[in-house]
Amino acid sequence: MAELADQAVIRRASRSDATDPHALPALSDVAAGQWRALAKRAIEANGYYQPEWELAVNASARGRTGAAALGAVSDSGQLIGLLPVVPMQRVYRIPLPALVAAEPYGTLCTPLLDRDAAEDAATGLLRQARISGAHALIVRTMSLEGPAMTAIEAALARDGLRPRVLHAWQRATLDATRDADDLLREALGAKKLKELRRQRYRLADHGAVRFAVARTPREVASALETFLALEAGGWKGRRGTALGQHAGDAAFIRRATSALAETGSCEIVTLHAGETPLAGGIVVRHQDRAFFFKIGIDERFAKFSPGAQLTLDLTRHLCADPAIASVDSTATPGHPMIDPIWRGRFAIGDVLIPLRRRDPLFAAIHAAVIMHRLAYDAARGAVHAIRNRRRKSS
Repeated sequence: MAELADQAVIRRASRSDATDPHALPALSDVAAGQWRALAKRAIEANGYYQPEWELAVNASARGRTGAAALGAVSDSGQLIGLLPVVPMQRVYRIPLPALVAAEPYGTLCTPLLDRDAAEDAATGLLRQARISGAHALIVRTMSLEGPAMTAIEAALARDGLRPRVLHAWQRATLDATRDADDLLREALGAKKLKELRRQRYRLADHGAVRFAVARTPREVASALETFLALEAGGWKGRRGTALGQHAGDAAFIRRATSALAETGSCEIVTLHAGETPLAGGIVVRHQDRAFFFKIGIDERFAKFSPGAQLTLDLTRHLCADPAIASVDSTATPGHPMIDPIWRGRFAIGDVLIPLRRRDPLFAAIHAAVIMHRLAYDAARGAVHAIRNRRRKSS
């Protein structure tokens, strides 16, 4: 932390200096038709910033409602850029004048930029953030090497500025243009695939094993309830983080999946043994990319690897679909189930974007974000240590 801010600067950035979300239009006020058209033209896919998904998040998801809209409009009045945002104080509990990309539940905040005017769109977003009173823009979980970042870097370079990557990692991805069986043999090897086949044969003792894909709104609505029950019956349910355990989250996911199914942009996949659901997953589609949102399993069948079995079937399903070129796992780094199966990687990171040259408040914002990250990591480490001790003593 070579660039620690002067404490006097932090004190001067009082609550009244923090960016006022009311200076920006509410996200719910963005014309859905224009937003949908922009999503189709976006230079880089982000299924979680499609209007059907993000408006559902914004309406009821816990801690994720009430976002504002950073927008960019062309001379003809066409929406060419969009990024949902919230004030820094809401995320970091620090009253500094910065905006943070609104977390859409899907851990990807890459903004929507028109492919035909991406640099102008990025310039427009930065200009609106500046006009709103922000001194920085924080985009968490953004694709670092895609065309959206390239456009943002070019827009910043016009003003002699550059973004700072605060934290970066690699996320598992699937190259869906390849043959699935070739890909799985390379990723897992003959021995592991043989073991998974053995486990699948054992599953058949409980009924015929089948992989089902729900696509229509009616099918998706039914399959979603199965997924919610699977998720709540596992460790997420025990920790109180399953979607179906909270009214706002349940309302969000029901609304989002239903709306996306209307446009063919959502599937729910389920692995059954007979009539018993073993595992389920939600898949969001945007352009030629799919996003593996969440998975839930019946832990009674854990020794048969139902999550991995579902992922093998999903891999074959998506690789056979000519409309899909790649799949974002949206998983945490080093995920023990998905990383060994989907061996592709792409760079994700948290990015701090300056809005003014030689701005002393930017240094304060930078320091505050770094300190918050250090505190978060320390707290998370303590929680893991406590859980490990409890597990060993039980």
